[in-house]
Amino acid sequence: MRTSIATVSLSGSLTEKLTAASRAGFDGVEIFENDLLASPLTPEEIRARCADLGLTVDLYQPMRDIEAVPEDEFARNLRRARHKFELMRRLGTDTVLVCSSVSPLALDDDALAAAQLSRLADLAQEFGVRVAYEALAWGRHVSTYDHAWSIVETAGHPALGTCLDSFHILSRGSDPKGIEDIPGEKIFFLQLADAPLLAMDVLQWSRHYRCFPGQGGFDIAGLLQHVIRAGYDGPLSLEVFNDVFRQAEAGPTAVDARRSLLVLQESIGLAPLPEPVVPTGIAFAELVTPDAEPVSAVLGALGLTRTARHRSKPVDLWERGEARILVNTGPAARRDGTGLAAVGLESPDPAGAARRAEALLAPVLPRRRAPEDAPLDAVAAPDGTELFFCATDRPELPDWRTDFETLGTAEPGVGRIDHLALTQPWHHFDEAALFHSSVLGLNGRESVDVADPYGLFRSRAVTNSGGSVRIALAVGPAPTEAETRAQHIALAIDDVVAAARRFRAAGGRLLPMPANYYDDLAARYEFTEGELATYRELGILYDRDAQGEFRHCYTQTVGRVFFELVQRDGGYQGYGAQNAPVRLAAQHAQRPVR
Repeated sequence: MRTSIATVSLSGSLTEKLTAASRAGFDGVEIFENDLLASPLTPEEIRARCADLGLTVDLYQPMRDIEAVPEDEFARNLRRARHKFELMRRLGTDTVLVCSSVSPLALDDDALAAAQLSRLADLAQEFGVRVAYEALAWGRHVSTYDHAWSIVETAGHPALGTCLDSFHILSRGSDPKGIEDIPGEKIFFLQLADAPLLAMDVLQWSRHYRCFPGQGGFDIAGLLQHVIRAGYDGPLSLEVFNDVFRQAEAGPTAVDARRSLLVLQESIGLAPLPEPVVPTGIAFAELVTPDAEPVSAVLGALGLTRTARHRSKPVDLWERGEARILVNTGPAARRDGTGLAAVGLESPDPAGAARRAEALLAPVLPRRRAPEDAPLDAVAAPDGTELFFCATDRPELPDWRTDFETLGTAEPGVGRIDHLALTQPWHHFDEAALFHSSVLGLNGRESVDVADPYGLFRSRAVTNSGGSVRIALAVGPAPTEAETRAQHIALAIDDVVAAARRFRAAGGRLLPMPANYYDDLAARYEFTEGELATYRELGILYDRDAQGEFRHCYTQTVGRVFFELVQRDGGYQGYGAQNAPVRLAAQHAQRPVR
């Protein structure tokens, strides 16, 4: 189906918004009145710009407080409408959105509303315009889609239909099944928006917290199925009011928006896409650094060995068991040192995973490689992390490790990457969650808020079904780069106490934890004799749930990266979230090692 987006969903000037929508692949736009009023371009110039970009103007919006008002007020409304219909003819659009009235002058009189909307449609028809009447969830007298349709049906005018908006329908808990009773040709327009499930005033909820389909808690797919069954064949259009989107760059937001519509259509069989290829493990994590010495010292103390070096690039491979870390000193790195730049994902079908990613608008990354290098497909995640689709030790597929020359053998020992924690730029959190679930096929858990000494971290884990791939996505409390970009790599081991002792003995520095934390542990849990004292000595944190236990500790930070040693016992599947505030406070108290 054709796709459209309201200009209010994007940030920037009107021309920036139009360019972003076109580059993301949208077919059309809804032009929000405020965007047009603030533009230096004439309606004719905006029409020409849209045509140059391959965009149609699908809707002009909104007209407010029109219907069910005293006659003298309605006369003024018709005068205003004539002005807007003339403007729409210049703009090249034939559908206008009329919202149900919130005016204190509006009367609770459906017959009057129908009669006045019919007169409005008479005027619109003179200009070749259709009127799409929408029920606002906070409308004074009309607040549900079925009530709005009843008025439209009573009016019985060919130029008057209804606009359905998923937020207004689902935020009120209305049953969307009744949409199927509306003739498809009378559904003039469809606007889609998701939202997190919040208990708050519906107007504030609508104005600040809408998001793209798949990023909230509404059943947008179910609603869309009802609309399709009714016979609607117009565009799928996004109208999203969101404080974060209003401040983020228009280009990435438009891509995120279009991806959400592709996934939505796929979910109900309207848009065939390459099948998801769910990663089965983490092949490697790649660190980029201007100076390999500090991070090499930490890796060595953690028990990893430098086993290989890339034939043509300054990249070293460090290993312990199945845990593999690449240290890259080639690219220009930030002055604040080491950062997590790339992740290798084990894939059953690397080429298929790349096709899926490209179909869902993930940027395919060009890769400079020598002729003998293994072909590796890579895409960029929303935060800029490079994701490589890999096959390790599978003879039928190219193995990325053939690019490396052996330097030595890893020390024996159990090890693998338990999870990666990727703190997102503040405006990419919802986009990142949708990206990892739709592009990579990972399952998202519920978001949690974690207290930081200077605000709140919001975190959401995405995993595959077996837990062999775990990625914790988080957004920091402030939009500054320093607050948002710390990353960490968690290494799974079978004995965290022994691993912590070995790390310290090798010169590693563990993150110390406050004594008050251990006093609280003693009050909450019973431990064997000497156990809690050991945890206190080494800075080990503890958590348990109905399935098992979790013990973990942290290294001090190197540049923007730190490591976590984790021991999972039983069926524990979490990440020790209740310990995160203590860890964050301890990190704020320590100066990073660079």
